[in-house]
Amino acid sequence: MNEQRGSTEEPSLVDLARRLLAVDTGGWTPDVVTTLSDGLGWARGGTADHPVLVTGRSSGDARLRPVGTYEKRYADGESYVELAVPVATAAPDAAAQAAAFRAAREELTSALGRPSVMGSHGDMGPFYDSGPLWGAPFVRWRGRPDTLELRAGKSGPELVLQPTDPAENWFWRQGSGEEHAISGFFGSNNDPANAGLGFPGGWRVRSWETVTRSLGDFLETLSAEAVALGTGFGMPFYGRTDGGAPLLFDVTCDDRLAIGCFAADGVDAASLGWGTVAEHPGTASIWRDDDPVWRVDAGGPGEPKGRALAEMLVATARAAGVTEPAGLMVGGEAEYVDTYHVRYYGLGLLTG
Repeated sequence: MNEQRGSTEEPSLVDLARRLLAVDTGGWTPDVVTTLSDGLGWARGGTADHPVLVTGRSSGDARLRPVGTYEKRYADGESYVELAVPVATAAPDAAAQAAAFRAAREELTSALGRPSVMGSHGDMGPFYDSGPLWGAPFVRWRGRPDTLELRAGKSGPELVLQPTDPAENWFWRQGSGEEHAISGFFGSNNDPANAGLGFPGGWRVRSWETVTRSLGDFLETLSAEAVALGTGFGMPFYGRTDGGAPLLFDVTCDDRLAIGCFAADGVDAASLGWGTVAEHPGTASIWRDDDPVWRVDAGGPGEPKGRALAEMLVATARAAGVTEPAGLMVGGEAEYVDTYHVRYYGLGLLTG
């Protein structure tokens, strides 16, 4: 692919988003490279297998993703499944990455309106890509035939223009029921843009090790993703025992992750790693000093130790009389986050 000279101007993030939305991709056919480069005023570069558009932006060039081995089964006549444009770079730590994503999201939301979809791709991004270790949040302005997404990239947030159907077909087909078939969480609101949006089936945990892994992965990145998405999560966890299904834990997360424990008196919570408000004074603004007695302040972006927290929760649930993995459940209240209805695909736990 011959490289051409492109524009050196760097439009604002909002201008870039509007220019992407205005491009007529022509169905993402083989001519889309020319269409996009001409429409955006960017030079063509790279190779046929790895085409890029030279944006002149300080954050980097845009990458086109051709339909290949992992994309073929989800595409229907498209030659490309996305154009990803880096829009900012940040230090690699979770706090810096989350702040960069949040700034971009706020700027775009003020101009384009509230995203119709938000969530986290988890550890398995679209078409089986791996996401950043700090978290994989995304917000999406769903459209037809194309959708605009702000996604966490490896160095900072990226704007992704994509044909709507391949991305949604990929997501839908992950609902195979196998453990870890889908990761992350997915939230949608009542925006008319979501008309016809489908939701894949989930999967269910089959062992305590699976519970530990899925819960650990979720808790590890939740505070960073909450900061990036600018929202808070309140998630009660119940445990099915011989005596019913009492409330065991209250997970609350906005800029910090805190977990309260309501284990019965017969559970030695202190020996399992729980502290009181004396050890975790920051939790006093979340719960009263004695309700719950046991709690932990797991920290902000990059600080929570997901595996250790998950092991503590699983040990506590089992000590409280939860005899099988399917007996740990997420309260239905957790499904409502701001204006979004959220499905926690990556947990593999029953919600209700």
